[in-house]
Amino acid sequence: MKYDLIVVGGGPAGLAAAYEAYINGIKNILIIERDKYLGGILNQCIHNGFGLHIFKEELTGPEYASRFIDMVLSTNIEVKLDTMVLDIDENKNVYALNSKDGYMHLESKAIILAMGCRERTRGAINLAGSRPSGIYTAGTAQHFINIDGYMPGTSVLILGSGDIGLIMARRMSLEGAKVKAVVEICPHSNGLNRNIVQCLEDYNIPLYLSHTVIDVIGKKRIEKVVIAKVDENKRPIKGTEKEFLVDTLLLSVGLIPENEISYKAGIMADKRINGILVNESMETSIPGIFACGNVVHVHDLVDFASQEAQKAGKAAAKYISGKLNHGKYTNIKNGKGISCTVPQKFDFDCIDESLTIFMRVSNVCKNKVVLIKSGDRVLTKLKKIHLAPSEMEKIVLKKELLDNLESDVVISLEDGDIK
Repeated sequence: MKYDLIVVGGGPAGLAAAYEAYINGIKNILIIERDKYLGGILNQCIHNGFGLHIFKEELTGPEYASRFIDMVLSTNIEVKLDTMVLDIDENKNVYALNSKDGYMHLESKAIILAMGCRERTRGAINLAGSRPSGIYTAGTAQHFINIDGYMPGTSVLILGSGDIGLIMARRMSLEGAKVKAVVEICPHSNGLNRNIVQCLEDYNIPLYLSHTVIDVIGKKRIEKVVIAKVDENKRPIKGTEKEFLVDTLLLSVGLIPENEISYKAGIMADKRINGILVNESMETSIPGIFACGNVVHVHDLVDFASQEAQKAGKAAAKYISGKLNHGKYTNIKNGKGISCTVPQKFDFDCIDESLTIFMRVSNVCKNKVVLIKSGDRVLTKLKKIHLAPSEMEKIVLKKELLDNLESDVVISLEDGDIK
């Protein structure tokens, strides 16, 4: 079983990457998806807010997914659903398993990794207290309500202010549950500002910053959750405890890119974001293996994941056609105030018209200048009124700005106005 391109993952990134490769001349393509349906996590995201960048209109998650599903189904791209990828290797072999075909050894000329991410669970955060029923990740609760039609609880506390947690605060409220509070250990929210306004403030749901859960009480089912304020070292402060009588605790405590098979194959990791090191073409450290979407780094907007996937699909098509040849790389490094950047390196000769860099800052800050330099050469400066770790920033550098660089590109935050 030989293919030109195998795409691992049939969510918004995998679908966009496969279709982009197809329209760029690659016809023998296989998409492998472990679920029974294409679309990934978007199938349970029935709220709107998707598609403004890609389709120039506001769509729900299923509507957004269906656009790309229809594109793929209009081609002869092969799809294997309910199929688990067990392993990949540096020679671009894929080993997979399903109930229809059994164990499969699939050969390819190129691979695109688009496995997405998963939620951190209660075990990952060492949650204090007893272990009654009623504790769910926010995404699991979302699946129960939106897909299965099952209400997980009636009185709710949410730990973590990630976007899924904020959205579920609104969703649970709309279904008649009482959301007592959202509790966040950091001094700032980890969700988009629009979700804080639309999902908490519009529903009068309090947000406790610099607080965490210190005890879970209950026998068969949760009866009470105790929270407390934390100090600068995130240690609970005695005497600041608050009790909430609830039957449900939702966890929205971060997302982890699904990279077990990536790392097993020897692909270089970016440990800062539990993601993958990629270049301007979304190619990993193994030539011919590309990655895109949340498997590289967790995105705020699905549109950005799809745009990144389109870049990967186009680059994979070039690689298969022998038109993607990398030479000298320039590294992109984090300066003061920057926690991560993607891509982490680029080849000037492989840039089309511009280089797009995604970045996150280390702390909430206001009135800063994003300074992009190479040695003593200032490439550009960008004035930013507000920056937060929860909100990914996108920098677009025209190709001519990057010509004849003699040292690494460093992105940092500086005080002062642009001169």
